[in-house]
Formats: sequence, structure tokens, C-alpha cells
Amino acid sequence: MASLPLFEHRLLHAARRDGVGTARSEATAGPRLPEIGGHALNGRERLAEAAFAQFGRVDVLVNNAGMSPLAPSLIETSEALFDKIVDVNLKGPFRLSVLIGTRMAQASGGSILTVASTAAFHPQPEYMPYGAAKAGVVNLTMALAKAFGPTVRVNCIAPGPFLTDISTAWRDDQAYAQSLTLRRFGKPSEIAGAALYLASDASSYMTGQVLRVDGGSWSR
Repeated sequence: MASLPLFEHRLLHAARRDGVGTARSEATAGPRLPEIGGHALNGRERLAEAAFAQFGRVDVLVNNAGMSPLAPSLIETSEALFDKIVDVNLKGPFRLSVLIGTRMAQASGGSILTVASTAAFHPQPEYMPYGAAKAGVVNLTMALAKAFGPTVRVNCIAPGPFLTDISTAWRDDQAYAQSLTLRRFGKPSEIAGAALYLASDASSYMTGQVLRVDGGSWSR
């Protein structure tokens, strides 16, 4: 089971940018697993096998794969786009969590983090498939916590608007920023503490929970 500091443990991180999936393991005290590229769905079995072959165990899994492309309209949301959004945001984290979580539970346990979004709680027509998939991640988190407890904890971070490399559509929207309780968008560094907390023994009595890191978007 992971405890602070995390650098003594094996952390598996799955991410996605611009439709291309990558995954890597991070462990400063020892060898690293090379990045494994490819589609988030096709590469998940290879990723799990490579991690366990290299390190023998995984203490923390962070499901940070996600994409939120917008269609011109609801009627123009194609089957292919809808399926891709659901595959990456929901099916991928499900499968990777099951592959890793099953082996965690059979060993000494661990911590799994999923990443939802405040879009799961604020349904909007313009990002309906994405919001629905992220709402599914919330449900997934709770169900996985029951499936893999008591030795594996599963928790979720629900970020609000963060200034990342995919925030170009709204990063200059000051009206949006001012609608938040903190009156600004988040910086990527401001979500690291939440991830560390949920991944570590600092949250040892938490599982199946959703932690919103959103600058107060609930007040909108």
C-alpha cells in the first residue's frame, strides 16, 4: 500500500493527449518503465503486463486518460465520435482498473485513482457525451471500491477548469472565470496535492469517494 512519500512506490500513470494514448510508470528509487504508446484500449493489457513484469507490483494506478472533442451540434455528433469519447473516458479506465486492481487485491493492496470532471455534475448539451462518460466514471469508482475492498481503495478526482494545454477554447473567458467562487481557473500544480492525498495513506479511510477540485464551480 502506498504511503507518503510516493517516490518509494510504483506508480502507474495512464494519460492521453490529442487522441494518442501513453502510459508510464514512475518510481524514482529504481528503474522506470518506458512509455507505452498506442490506443488506450489496445495498449492496456500490454501496459499491465509490462508493469508487473518490470516491478512485480503496482501500488498506485492513476487513470488520467481523457478527451473532450466538441461536435458542431448534437445532430452532428457521429457514432464514431460518440464511441471514441466513451471508449477513452470510460471503457479504458474500467478495463485498466480491473486488470491492475485484480492483481492488487490478490497481493498487498493498493490505491486506484480515477479522474472524472465537474461536467459529470453540470450536464450541458455542448459536451453531452463527455459529461455522460465522466458521470459513468463516478459510478465506476464507487463500484470498483466495493469490488476490490478492503485492501484496494478506489477514489476519484473531479477537476474543474484547469489551465492545461487543452484549455484553449475557454482560457480567455473571464466571465467564466469570474463565475467560479475563487474567481479564477486552476493551475495544474493545484491538483497534485489532491492526487497525492488520495493515492497515499493520508486518505487510508477513504474509498469510493469523489473529491471535487474545481474552484467552487458548484456555485455556478
